[in-house]
Amino acid sequence: MHGIENFLILQQRIRLKLPDTIEECHVLIRQLLDVIGGLQQRVVDLENRLNQNSRNSHRPPSSDGLRKPAFPKKNEKGKVGGKDKHSGDTLKKMDNPDRIVSLQPEVCEHCSGPLSKSDATFLHDSRQVLDLPPIQMECVEYRRVGCTCSRCGHYTLPSYPVGVEAPVQYGPRTRSLVVLLHERCCLPVNKIQSLFLDLFSAELNEGTIYQYQKMAFQKLEAEEVFIKSALLKSKVVHADETGIRAEKKLHWLHTLGNERFTMQFVHAKRGYDAHLNTNSFLPEFRNWLIHDFWSTYFRFDKCKHGMCGAHILRELKALSEQGQKWADRFHRFLLDLYKQSDEGRNKIPDKDKDQALKKYQKLLRAAHKEEPPPLPKGSRGRSKKSKGRNLLERLGKYQDEVLAFAWYKCIPFTNNLAERDIRPSKSKLKVAGCFRSLDGAQAYARIHSFLSTVRKHQLNPFNELVRVFQGLIPEYRCATT
Repeated sequence: MHGIENFLILQQRIRLKLPDTIEECHVLIRQLLDVIGGLQQRVVDLENRLNQNSRNSHRPPSSDGLRKPAFPKKNEKGKVGGKDKHSGDTLKKMDNPDRIVSLQPEVCEHCSGPLSKSDATFLHDSRQVLDLPPIQMECVEYRRVGCTCSRCGHYTLPSYPVGVEAPVQYGPRTRSLVVLLHERCCLPVNKIQSLFLDLFSAELNEGTIYQYQKMAFQKLEAEEVFIKSALLKSKVVHADETGIRAEKKLHWLHTLGNERFTMQFVHAKRGYDAHLNTNSFLPEFRNWLIHDFWSTYFRFDKCKHGMCGAHILRELKALSEQGQKWADRFHRFLLDLYKQSDEGRNKIPDKDKDQALKKYQKLLRAAHKEEPPPLPKGSRGRSKKSKGRNLLERLGKYQDEVLAFAWYKCIPFTNNLAERDIRPSKSKLKVAGCFRSLDGAQAYARIHSFLSTVRKHQLNPFNELVRVFQGLIPEYRCATT
């Protein structure tokens, strides 16, 4: 905006009076050139912003809209569809069907004579239909019967089962389904009410749904402690954060996880202070932490760091599209290392490490010539660096962290795991718009952490929630130990 303001000021001065001397004209020309340079740079910045998409920036794929770029085709030969030795997931016949319906003709189609059961010769063929049985609520009434001891005369009453606390209530399976629909499936309250009314002829009020969410939040406190302790011992942990709206204010949903566990929490701060409370374990973490270049994570100096290669590739791609040759060379170099490391699942051979490191440093030296630092400003303050310069300095400063995926087998190439764990929150916000209370946001974070962990253990989230509401230990703990 400063360039436009300077241009308007100069325009007003020119309208008032043109310079009389050549020296004054030269001064005006220099001022105009500075203004034009600023406007040209602003046009370039705006064009670069318009050209951003999910492939060359941190924008999510949903922001691409109809301008979403097509995926590049791989040079693969062969037939389209499932490849050889591909195990399909088509429906298969069951060995023991629940119900058998015998179909036998009553009239001969040739002579129209009657046919009896004794005329049946052999089974010709069969077909199976998989369908849902009629769904209805099951009402279980618990009746306590008191007994009077014949020896001492004491009157004894049995206890109700765990969780049976009211004269009439919904059971653990209904509560689990409500929580699963609200948190995992991101259904709004009114849709859950409509669904229960349509399927079960049961009228749930809004308070009941929020009550079950609160109950799940309280019962999952022990699971959060268990997940946190498991992640603290993990060799690799992925970290990420995203903004959410709660109580009409910006809050941050932080996620920490690996291939087996997910832990999320909500905090008003995005940075270092968010991890100093009891929700986070990063101050005590000693192993590998995978993340992007967000500076907060580097303040945890007790652990080792690995950078997300996908973030770097997107930035390099954007610079390459703007004509930066060094970015294109660096992009190809990282992809080559990615292929050498078996797509991040392994590490490159030890004999190739020195050569890869020398090439990395050679690319940096060439990039410094193509992307020099900005000239010092005459006024106070630091000169603004270009995006390419900022990325180049980060690649030089965090060289070991960028190359960690190629040096160590356990380090993945990307931080996609954390991004996948945090992405459902965006679906939740698209439906709800925001969290009306901070308690609701915290409940979502804890419940989703549990559901994501159960999914990663290849277990049924609904059955695990039922066990939690029944006061039992979830099965994923047994699978972990």
